[in-house]
Amino acid sequence: MELRKAVFAGSWYPAEASACEAEIEGFLEGEAATGPLQGQWCAGIVPHAGWYYSGRIACRVIARLKGSRPPDLVVLFGMHLPPGATSSMMPMGAWETPFGPLPVAEALARDLMQRFAFQEETPRRYARDNTIELQLPFIKYLLDPGRILAIGVPPRAEALAIGQAVVDWAADQGQRLVVIGSTDLTHYGPDYGFTPRGTGSAALSWVRDKNDRRAVDAMLRLAPEAVIEEGLTHQNACCAGAAATAIAAAKRMGADRAELVAYATSHDLSPRDSFVGYAGIVLGRGNG
Repeated sequence: MELRKAVFAGSWYPAEASACEAEIEGFLEGEAATGPLQGQWCAGIVPHAGWYYSGRIACRVIARLKGSRPPDLVVLFGMHLPPGATSSMMPMGAWETPFGPLPVAEALARDLMQRFAFQEETPRRYARDNTIELQLPFIKYLLDPGRILAIGVPPRAEALAIGQAVVDWAADQGQRLVVIGSTDLTHYGPDYGFTPRGTGSAALSWVRDKNDRRAVDAMLRLAPEAVIEEGLTHQNACCAGAAATAIAAAKRMGADRAELVAYATSHDLSPRDSFVGYAGIVLGRGNG
């Protein structure tokens, strides 16, 4: 089983297991582990900046997906892809994490490759992309799944079918599935070439209360097509396809509600004219 080496360990998050564990336990300190729908969350949407900025949010979302036993399968949607891109996947091997390897769900990958077009990656040949790797230590430490499949999906309605197919395959195989979508929100400021409200407090308020709120509201409505439209029209989700596909999968699993776990911006920790928004959301079934 060939191992895909971690490339962001030691910079975007700690490289050593003990340091990762200490940060994770710190992120979870004082946090109710599962929230009001214990055992009924099936999916989450997480941010993917360095752990200093958004790790607490991502960690708390993934912790709420923990059930009474480890899931058989975690499918993680991510990657910065334009609308016209082909979906991407590493169908063989394993991912390196500080807590040990996460083997790829090769049987699921083979099934999906028969039905959809993918740009294939290997443990030695791949695009450097933080959206996937930043979640892997959280997934290994908190969920410890039997297998994982990371899939890059573009912000296009056709990608939603991949999420639905994942759910159908897991149901046919009798496997307990957890789904995660990885996206940040508005990238605002001169560094990102996006300053429709200038700079200063008015720009920050607009991002927090207007632009990011539009994307978050679409996610909370469980409206995957609207999430894609928001990202493309208002630049308020850098990986809108990943979030939308996770929502489509969650709905296929029976999710009928979503809850905002936390929202923040990088400006909260590092005040600058250029900043990024982050949201953590869990999806599942309501009572009754």
